[in-house]
Amino acid sequence: MPHIIEVTDLAAPELDVYARLTGAQLRNRLEPDKGVFIAESPKVIATALDAGYEPLSLLMERRHIEGDAQPILARCGEIPVYTAERETLARLTGFELTRGVLCAMRRPRLPSVEEVCARARRVAVLEGIVDHTNVGAIFRSAAALGIDAVLVTPTCCDPFYRRAVRVSMGTVFQVPWARIGEDAADWPQKGVERLHALGFRTAAMALTDNSVRIDDAQLAAEPRLAIVLGTEGDGLSPRTIAACDYTVKIPMAHGVDSLNVAAASAVAFWQLRTK
Repeated sequence: MPHIIEVTDLAAPELDVYARLTGAQLRNRLEPDKGVFIAESPKVIATALDAGYEPLSLLMERRHIEGDAQPILARCGEIPVYTAERETLARLTGFELTRGVLCAMRRPRLPSVEEVCARARRVAVLEGIVDHTNVGAIFRSAAALGIDAVLVTPTCCDPFYRRAVRVSMGTVFQVPWARIGEDAADWPQKGVERLHALGFRTAAMALTDNSVRIDDAQLAAEPRLAIVLGTEGDGLSPRTIAACDYTVKIPMAHGVDSLNVAAASAVAFWQLRTK
């Protein structure tokens, strides 16, 4: 049975994970075995549990103990469950809880690029995408549209950030992902060479004078393809575009010059999926 604890002191240190630790502190790169991430909403938490992630504690509105969170509580064993009314929890966390439930979970060891790409035919590479909502949306599209793995460059935001996890609807726990490089010097040249060594051709999504259309038959025929998507606003760096095998554009109408990166990813994943 879970251990129900009423929140009476918002400054209690055991609540730091929900209220006062930064994303970097949660990630805890100096001690990866102690890293934590936050899953939000019963559905997302259930998806993480299905994928084998370890729950450490729960924070929830009191009404959910006998309501939406019951199936979660039944699966989490004797972990602490901190509870209070909605207004109190909003003061603690600084935001309104989605579906009234948060779960602190153990951050897993990330696999290597080689591990996640071993049997992959289509992978997405995210360069410098800093909006957590976009990262979450890209993962959701990747899961829905048949992308086998996602690789994030050193300048990309953390897919296990709370908002990214929530927007992904838990698909960050279903689509294998890895970091391609530990620092900025590892991308793009070393990273693209690494993908080439694994048998991938690389497709930079960018509007340039020599871009090929996304419906080009040669792209669809590639046995292994890495679809490279760039940061909001500026898109891919010139160095990345130059390093890739293809530069690929989504044809636009009505004078629109580009799509949001999350929308562009969905179009690319659908068009370039393996048949």
